[in-house]
Amino acid sequence: MDKIMNDLSALIVPAAKNLLLALIVFFVGFKIVNAITKPIKNGKAFKNLDESTSGFVASFVSISLKVVVIVSVVAILGVPMSSMVALIASAGVAVGLAVQGALSNLVGGLMILLFRPFRAGDYIEAEGASGTVRQITVFYTVLVTPDNKVITVPNGSLTNSVITNYSLESTRRVDLELYTDYKVDSERVKAVMLEVAETCVGTLKDPSPQAVLLECGEKGVKYALRVWCDVSDYWTLREELLLKVRSAFKDAEIEIPFREYNVRVKNDEK
Repeated sequence: MDKIMNDLSALIVPAAKNLLLALIVFFVGFKIVNAITKPIKNGKAFKNLDESTSGFVASFVSISLKVVVIVSVVAILGVPMSSMVALIASAGVAVGLAVQGALSNLVGGLMILLFRPFRAGDYIEAEGASGTVRQITVFYTVLVTPDNKVITVPNGSLTNSVITNYSLESTRRVDLELYTDYKVDSERVKAVMLEVAETCVGTLKDPSPQAVLLECGEKGVKYALRVWCDVSDYWTLREELLLKVRSAFKDAEIEIPFREYNVRVKNDEK
């Protein structure tokens, strides 16, 4: 019995020590990882990095260091590293196929960070979604819509799609398309539209506003009012233009055509 107890003790005590050490390394290692990645987001050393870059770097460093901690824990538990390497190599193909979407997102994140089609704070439209970029992580980009919805878009999809960035330039053009009746003089319509544009506060003088005739169609004569403004004034100016153009058309007795239908009722008498 003593021999059995000694043998069990010889097996259990080292295993318990390794398990305890592995747990300590695991918890302490993760705390150290968090302590290292936190300054990347908030520390003064990274204050020159924009928010999108710091968020990506923090995510990448966090994942990489956590992988190192997990590998160290496995080594402490006594798993031979040669066997572990062989296991990883044999499972590499299967894992690669399983996580090819994640790898695509990782590469997409690196491309976004490198070529900078957008950054945190920009308002973009891509993949059928639009919103302000809150964060660019290793695998996903987080958008916030004007009505405060959070949209998570895979980086791989973003790099393979057409991205419209509304914040990259400092100015933006408001385009209003309006119809009038054929009876109204075209020069008069354009003059009224330009007069309205010049009275709006956000209108830029250079480039100057334009009023052009686009087409003559079945709905009426189609015009476009094009006004440049600062990006921050876009939506305010657009609403003001719509309200003032509508009011100015009414005062100038410029009719906006409505589609009319003629219904003919045929009564067949037998």
